[in-house]
Amino acid sequence: MCGITGILHLDGTPVESVRLKPMTDAIAHRGPDGEGQMAEGYVGLGHRRLAILDLSEAGRQPMSTPDGDYTITYNGEIYNYRELRRELEKLGRKFCSGTDTEVILHAFSEWREKALDRFNGMFAFAIWDKKRRELFLARDRYGIKPLYWSRSGNVFAFGSEIKAILAHPNFRAEVDKEALLEYFTFQNYFTDRTLFKDMRLFPAGHWWALSLEGGIEAKPVEYWDFNFVEPSNPLSKNEYIEELDRLFQQAVCRQLVSDVEVGAYLSGGMDSGSITAIAAREIPNIKSFTCGFDLHDVSELEYGFDERDKAEYMSHLFQTEHYEIVLKAGDMERCLPEFTRHLEEPRVGQSYPNWYASKLASKFVKVVLAGTGGDELFAGYPWRYYRAINNVHFDDYIDKYYIFWQRLIDNKEIQKAFSPIWDDVKHLWTRDIFRDIYRERTPRLMRPEDYINSSLYFEAKTFLNGLLVVEDKLSMAHGLEVRVPFLDNDLVEFAQQVPVGLKLDKITQTRRIDENDTRRDLKGFHDTKDGKCILRDMMKKYIPESVVEGKKQGFSAPDASWFKGKSIEFVREQLFHGNPAIYNYLDRKSMESMTREHLDGKTNRRLLIWSLLNIEEWMQQYV
Repeated sequence: MCGITGILHLDGTPVESVRLKPMTDAIAHRGPDGEGQMAEGYVGLGHRRLAILDLSEAGRQPMSTPDGDYTITYNGEIYNYRELRRELEKLGRKFCSGTDTEVILHAFSEWREKALDRFNGMFAFAIWDKKRRELFLARDRYGIKPLYWSRSGNVFAFGSEIKAILAHPNFRAEVDKEALLEYFTFQNYFTDRTLFKDMRLFPAGHWWALSLEGGIEAKPVEYWDFNFVEPSNPLSKNEYIEELDRLFQQAVCRQLVSDVEVGAYLSGGMDSGSITAIAAREIPNIKSFTCGFDLHDVSELEYGFDERDKAEYMSHLFQTEHYEIVLKAGDMERCLPEFTRHLEEPRVGQSYPNWYASKLASKFVKVVLAGTGGDELFAGYPWRYYRAINNVHFDDYIDKYYIFWQRLIDNKEIQKAFSPIWDDVKHLWTRDIFRDIYRERTPRLMRPEDYINSSLYFEAKTFLNGLLVVEDKLSMAHGLEVRVPFLDNDLVEFAQQVPVGLKLDKITQTRRIDENDTRRDLKGFHDTKDGKCILRDMMKKYIPESVVEGKKQGFSAPDASWFKGKSIEFVREQLFHGNPAIYNYLDRKSMESMTREHLDGKTNRRLLIWSLLNIEEWMQQYV
């Protein structure tokens, strides 16, 4: 796990090595164990190393093949690299290190872009092909490892983080107004836009070959995509459970490969609990980490947000070496400046608890396992899918689901909210952005199961994508590698073929839950243990029944109470006093009115308030 960056001069002028050092320095937190730069003609590559496999100097990057034809800068882990190495050795390839980096180099030399289909892991890398005079960029199937790119004149630059690109003198930070509108609709970005104008997120599951001859006019090429479908000849329920169990154990054990210590998050839920249970069999006294919340100043409706009791019980059962951090009102504002600088742009949810969890784990280990992906693969959010399962046609489905995903500002309020810049963004219709997730893939949807599979596809492409970006940025800010066993290739392929009826128990029941609303017991949020049914059945052998049969609880701080409690003065100071920069883009009267609705206890606007605070801090730091 590392940080990468690089430059391609499209006019053929030489890259000065002096340009690369500031770019790698900007992401030094991602790789405290070493650095390297390579400038050759009109290409430059930079690297910061977090040593996980082969800790010797043989693992230093940028790394070249013995003949010098290929040079790589790489971030990630390929969990099946040993199997690929044996295959390449049979083909005559010689290796000088014990790294997966060298395996990628030889695999690319042997199979070029077809090698991507063989990699089981997380990665973002750039390879300079000296003979073809071509720069090859690629990102893993699911988008676990980020990769950004931008162009200014004849300078093309890329990096694991936007900070690396901004360290080059040709680039500067500006607000992307269209991305701002996109964010305040979805609390996420569904396109490749970022909050930084002209900075793009390279799409997951794609590769891109760049050369002076071809320039960057050609688009990245897709090599993999999600495909949730109902099987034509389904197996029995027991057969699905047995195969899921085998693949799940295999996935966790695969991702334990490391030359440094591996730990595990233990949130109190069944996903991280099951991962820890299996990992603990392989690693006695494995270190586990939980982030809890002080509930002394919250409403009774948020009492369930702290899951330390369940985590501690599972730590007892699995005999882990357990560590906890407890967040309280005020911790959000204390971490906000540093948090914002590292996250670079806000994405899904109120993610500052992830910052503290990563900070805790990084004090003890370099690698930690997380349960990200289980909900998206096995239908962990039934109240979302039930919103749009009975439709007249596909556009009817899109309309229903689109309305549900307006998480911050509804369409009916968007013109007024964006009145300071409305002339610049009025051409943008976010429903089209939503619809374009499916591009040319408009499925033939007939049954409720088809629509749910369509929703699973949508959320894997958008919500999961945002979660993974957040997970990477906040963990790597502390030099911590997070691995996600649920996103093992074999497990993902299997999960996509599991019948919806084995994931959800009540697919004919429709329900809409306001995710801003913490009164979940009153709204039906917790009146069912629906969702991830087959996963629950499989996990009964690993974790306590009370956890398996528990109701869905997201990882969120009780900010609905804190914002109108001990943090109320901070909210007022940031959003009501002085001249906040955000009101150059958003209507001040509208935002203050919505914020007061929350502070007065009329409407829960916790997600909006968090977003306003986060983006205001972002503007102060970057713009």
